[in-house]
Amino acid sequence: MSAQPLMSARGLEKTFGEGEASAKVLHGIDLDLAPGELAALIGPSGSGKSTLLTILGTLLKPSAGTHHMLGVDLTGASEAERTRFRNRNLGFVFQFHHLLPDLTALENVMMPAAADAGRETAAMRERAAELLDAVGLADRRDYRPSAMSGGQRQRVAVARALMNRPALVLADEPTGNLDRQSADQVMALIAKINEATGCCFLISTHDEHISARCRRKIELLDGSLVGQGQSTISSASSGAGA
Repeated sequence: MSAQPLMSARGLEKTFGEGEASAKVLHGIDLDLAPGELAALIGPSGSGKSTLLTILGTLLKPSAGTHHMLGVDLTGASEAERTRFRNRNLGFVFQFHHLLPDLTALENVMMPAAADAGRETAAMRERAAELLDAVGLADRRDYRPSAMSGGQRQRVAVARALMNRPALVLADEPTGNLDRQSADQVMALIAKINEATGCCFLISTHDEHISARCRRKIELLDGSLVGQGQSTISSASSGAGA
């Protein structure tokens, strides 16, 4: 592990509900991610993978513990600070692509930057077009999601996650809704982007074919880390961009 982790979590706990109805989902998670990692988050359904990703993505606050990224204390940050940090430093890919149906592929890819700036610009359109080219969809830039296959829609979602040049992309079962060929294509794309840009990817998956292509496996069981291997990244730039 590099001397300066990209992300560091210590003692993360999460409890939903109160009193007798409460359920503790995470139990004291300690986890570091280095710049440039390609890591799989594995474990059975109900093990807490999605909850951990949601906390690491600043979309949910832990009940206890600390969460730092790029030197910023995210557990102590205000909601506005967390939102600003998330927009500028994190990317997300979900099992269901969550593309906006009335927007073209280009417009969907631009969305994170346009939402952050409050408007679209020529530079954003150029960046989005470059990303669609990078994921092999230059000829689909003006297509709406309904006119694309599942694998194509998920590649648009990967491009969208990279729009703001995030240091970390969190992917929650990104191939879970795809056939084997499409899943392999999306994973090959993620591995290529990781290698080319130094963007760190943490991928939650049940698919052994997908986790086998990651350089590190982090295993959750009943809300506790039972194995996390070691980073194979000795030194990498924390900058990211395609």
